[in-house]
Formats: sequence, structure tokens, C-alpha cells
Amino acid sequence: MPGLVQIIQFLILIGLMMTAVAVIIFKDLISAAIALGASSLLLSLEFFVLRAPDVAIAEAAVGAALTTAIFIFAIKATERKEGYE
Repeated sequence: MPGLVQIIQFLILIGLMMTAVAVIIFKDLISAAIALGASSLLLSLEFFVLRAPDVAIAEAAVGAALTTAIFIFAIKATERKEGYE
């Protein structure tokens, strides 16, 4: 069923494009970091569809989980300021 695999890859591509645009559009840094993690999770799903499960697991663990957590901890550690002084 190559047609079904192509449809799944197309849907993943659409999701990747949507999350990439969301990262750019979001003004809140936490929302942008979560959207970046979702993008990484979709990318790991694409690696799994392409029959590279070891790369998919590494991308899910490092890209989606660890990097997103580091971004969120770093954003939480900073102070928010409204406007420039």
C-alpha cells in the first residue's frame, strides 16, 4: 500500500508546516517552545514511517522531550518585562 504511506507522509508534512508557522507566530515563548516540541515529535513520527526506528527514538527523546524541557526551564528562569527600558 504505497498510497497509504504517501498520504500519511503528506499529513505529517502538513503538520510539520503548521507547527513551524506556529513557532514563528506565537508571541508567548512557552507556547513557541511547546510548538517546537510538537514539531520535533512529528519529525520523529516521520522517521518511524521511513523505517528508521532508532533515529525516531533518538529524535523523540532528545528533540521532543529533552530540548523542550530545557527551553521551558530556561524561559521560566527569566523575568518577563513589558516593553523596553
